[in-house]
Amino acid sequence: MAKKEVAKPEKQHGGGLPAIFTPRIVGQLADEIAKTMVTRLPNLIPHQKNKKKAKPNKNKKLENGFFLDTSAIIDGRIFDVISLGLMSGYVVVIDSVLLELKHIADAQDAVRRERGRKGLEYLEKLKRVRFVKVEILSDGTYSNWMKKTEVDELIIQMAKMNKGRIITCDYNLEKKASIQNVPAVNVNALANSLKVTAVPGEALHIKILHQGKDPSQGVGYLDDGTMIVVEQGADSIEKTIDVVISRVIQTATGRILFAKKI
Repeated sequence: MAKKEVAKPEKQHGGGLPAIFTPRIVGQLADEIAKTMVTRLPNLIPHQKNKKKAKPNKNKKLENGFFLDTSAIIDGRIFDVISLGLMSGYVVVIDSVLLELKHIADAQDAVRRERGRKGLEYLEKLKRVRFVKVEILSDGTYSNWMKKTEVDELIIQMAKMNKGRIITCDYNLEKKASIQNVPAVNVNALANSLKVTAVPGEALHIKILHQGKDPSQGVGYLDDGTMIVVEQGADSIEKTIDVVISRVIQTATGRILFAKKI
């Protein structure tokens, strides 16, 4: 009687894998698994915020605040406007402006030093005005984030971030802020807009103080500083006379009135 042949197991290769899994096939499978893991892995790992690129949160209480630059502080006229009650809320001074002001107060030049010290005094007095609050804002974190070195740029960016307005006497800062859609008020422009409006034909009573560019002209001033050039007024220096406005000229620095004696 013939013996039944018992099926022998196939020979195994490479650590017990069936013969059909040749080294070539194993390599292909490994490549496919690796590709699958690479595409799925990012979705399995929770995303972490990049701290270096994170923007600092704006300070909500400073929204619509007034950001003063160094020129406005040492000029001082804006503090008179504030004391009249025309401005309220937060008046913001960033660290870089305060540091710049302190450097001016320590300057060798006597005039520059006096202006810097006056500016510091203005800020100190402003703290006692009840309808405004002075906020000294640290710009260390902001400057590292923005990598800005110019004080003007820091003021613009911080005012923009906090939806504030810039108060300055610097024409260039005013224009830079305007380009970046940040509201800026130039104190000089504000002063010019508040000057007395005179029209040709209007009579005025003024004192002639000195001679004009033309030897025959006399020059006087209104209470707001507007210059009046009086034709044939050189012989009336140190006298108060009646004049009539003949024409008005608008210049970059303000209005100049020309007048004739009555």
